[in-house]
Formats: sequence, structure tokens, C-alpha cells
Amino acid sequence: MAFPALPPHAAAAPVAIASLDQEGRGIARIDGKAIFVEGALPGEIVTLTTLRKKPTYEIARAEEIVSASASRVAPRCPHFGVCGGCTLQHFDAAAQIAAKQRALEDALWHIGRVRADVILPAIHGPAWGYRHRARLSVRHVPKKGGVLVGFHERKSSFVADMTSCAILPPKVSALLPRLRALVGALTLRDRLPQIELAVGDLAPARGADAGERSPVCALVLRILAPLSPADEDMLREFAGVHGVQFFLQTAGPETVLPFAPAGPRLAYELPEFGLAFPYSPTEFTQVNPAINRVLVRRALALLDPQPHERVGDFFCGLGNFTLPIARRGATVVGIEGSASLVRRAAENAALNGLAERATFRVANLFAATAESIEAMQPFDKALIDPPREGAVALVKALPPDGGPRRIVYVSCSPATLARDAAVLVGDRGYTLAAAGVVNMFPHTAHVESIALFER
Repeated sequence: MAFPALPPHAAAAPVAIASLDQEGRGIARIDGKAIFVEGALPGEIVTLTTLRKKPTYEIARAEEIVSASASRVAPRCPHFGVCGGCTLQHFDAAAQIAAKQRALEDALWHIGRVRADVILPAIHGPAWGYRHRARLSVRHVPKKGGVLVGFHERKSSFVADMTSCAILPPKVSALLPRLRALVGALTLRDRLPQIELAVGDLAPARGADAGERSPVCALVLRILAPLSPADEDMLREFAGVHGVQFFLQTAGPETVLPFAPAGPRLAYELPEFGLAFPYSPTEFTQVNPAINRVLVRRALALLDPQPHERVGDFFCGLGNFTLPIARRGATVVGIEGSASLVRRAAENAALNGLAERATFRVANLFAATAESIEAMQPFDKALIDPPREGAVALVKALPPDGGPRRIVYVSCSPATLARDAAVLVGDRGYTLAAAGVVNMFPHTAHVESIALFER
């Protein structure tokens, strides 16, 4: 939303910060008006400068921390405050999780008017080096010394002048200055706007002893002009020296092709279930593989699939939950709107020896109807893992009687989870048996969660 520019205006008196909003800003109230304060944490007393003013709320910046939160810490990243990649590095990791749990509970009650019978322990893990998927912007900026590779600056289309990133794997963080130099030497440096990163699980290292494994690192170069022979030579040399695989993308995701060198295929693993998931570098996978493993374990424990049951996995993607459900012995149908992802999921089922128990179909679940869902039934249980838009059409299409008696809902938006929970509880006869947060993105305000609905 665009805001009218205002001359910065300092508040007359310090204000108290009560909580955080969904962008990681502190929330204060002055005469009943909500003030969203960048750089402030819950429990703090701050003076502020107003940046944007609307009739019912204001956007402000903390100028002085009069009384600091005990959870305020020194940010680890030297680019914090400029880079927009993460906004909560100044907030203790445990306190971040507590704030996200509160955000989930507040959304469930204030939006959905529901409360969970049980609050699940938060799923959390490594706070640094966790991000195995990222989209890095590239800009040639002579005034800043050449090519920049990194995330955007906060609330800006400019690329942050980054030489490291603490949330990327250390190998990738160390490559940022080298990538800047590489792109700067290419003939198409002004025609290469993006590098997409995908780091797979460990694979046998080339030329190494049997059993030695290293991460598979793929870099997808979005190019708007052909490579010259000299460009190709530089990419091959860089790949060989730094142990990465280059892919080239000339238009949409379907145009992505490997460049050099040939090597181990990208894949992630769920060792607890004995599963491997090959994928292409632009196909959706979770950014945080350590958290994903715990999330799948939690989801399967809540769903508790049994060999005699038939389970629906809605928005199944590559089969991240579908194949573990099948491994537990249930018959499972994965439903997904993308035909290419359904093909990949079916390939992964065959690769893991689960093609007889896991089948897949293409369906637009955002346009689900009672008739389309009835045609897929019966399901004893269901797992729903939608994008941020949620699954309101799907949950409204579930029968008020019959249908799955247990639903595990994995969400990346507390607001849409709360909206859909209101339908499931108020209209479809379920109870919200349990809910908890999943800290998929440490140091950001992004809240993922998991919920259990039962009849």
C-alpha cells in the first residue's frame, strides 16, 4: 500500500510496545490509534519518529530505546537494518518463537473465534545457515563499485550491498563476493537480473572416497541474452573450482536447463522414513530442510495413518507428506494443481517403491466444489498444506457429515488458517484439537503453523 510522505515527526513522549505485527514491527497505541514501530520490540519503551500517517494508524521508526527488552540482542549480520532478508535478528531466538506462538493464537481467536484445546510445542531448529532455497537479485551498479548480488534492501527495489549472509549455508555465503566478481566479468552482466539458489542434501563428492558426501549446490542464472563463448568458459571454471552446478533460465521455469557440470542430482531426504525426493532447482521445496524433517514427523504423528485407511493429501507438491503417509502403510491420494509437480511426485513415489500405495491427480483446489471433492472420496483422514491463500474453497467443499474424521492442516499464514478454522469448526463440525507454530524462517516475522482438527 502506498503512503503519503510526511516530514519525520518525533513523538512528544515515549511509548510502550505491546506486541509485534506480521512484519516484525512493534505495536504501540496512542489515544486508541495503532502505531507500527520499526525497530521496536515487545515490552520496550521507545521514542519514535512518525514516517507515514493514516486516520486509524501510523507507521513510525524507533529513535531511542528508553527501556530495552531483556530479549534484545546484537544482530549477527553486518547488513542487518539495510537488507530486507530478515528483520528480527535483534530479537532473541527463543523470544521470536514465543511471539510467533502468540501471533498464531491471536489470529485463531480474533479472526476465527476458535481456540485450540492443546498448544503444541513449537517446532524449531538451527537459527543460522538454514536457508537452502533463495532468490537473489543481481544488479550492475557502477556507483557502488560493480555488480551486487543479494536480497533487496528493506522496503526497496534496490539490491543490498552484501558480502555475506548469515542465514544462507556458509558455503553459499562465502560465494557472494565471488559471484559478484563472476557476473561483473560476464558480457551479459546487465542482462542477468536474478540467481536462484537450491542446496540439496548431501551426495557423494566427486573424486572423494566412498562414503564422503557434500551438499549439492545449484545456481540458476536468469539470463536475458545469450552467453558468449568467453562467458561459458568462465562459468565452467567457476563451477569446477567452487563445486556448484549452473542452470540457465531464459524465460519461465519450464526453460530451466543444466549448463555445467554434470553431477549429482538435487534431492532432499527424509531419513526417518527412508525417502529421497529428487527435484529440479525451480520446483517448490521447503527452504529449511532441518525444520521440514521435524514438521513431517509431527504431521505424521498427529495424522496417525494406518494400513487400512485411505488418506487425502491436498496441495501435495512433490509428495513431501504423501510418501511418508504411504510409508506408514496407508493408501494415499495426492492432489495438486500443478501437472508438472504431480508428474514429479509420481516419479518420486516410483523411485521409493511406493507407486502402489501413493497415487496422484491434478485438480484446482482453489475452485473445489462439494461435487469435485465427493468424486475423490472416501477419505478416512486428510492432510492440507496450502499456499498463503489458504484452502477456503476446499474446506467449504468438505461434507458436513462424513468425510475425513481427522485433518492435519499445515499453514504458512495464521490469518488464512484462522479463516479456514472458522469454517471447519463452525460449519463442518470439527474441533480444533491442537495447534502450534513451526519456525521455518528464523529471524523473520513469517509464521508457519500446524493444526489438528477432529470429529
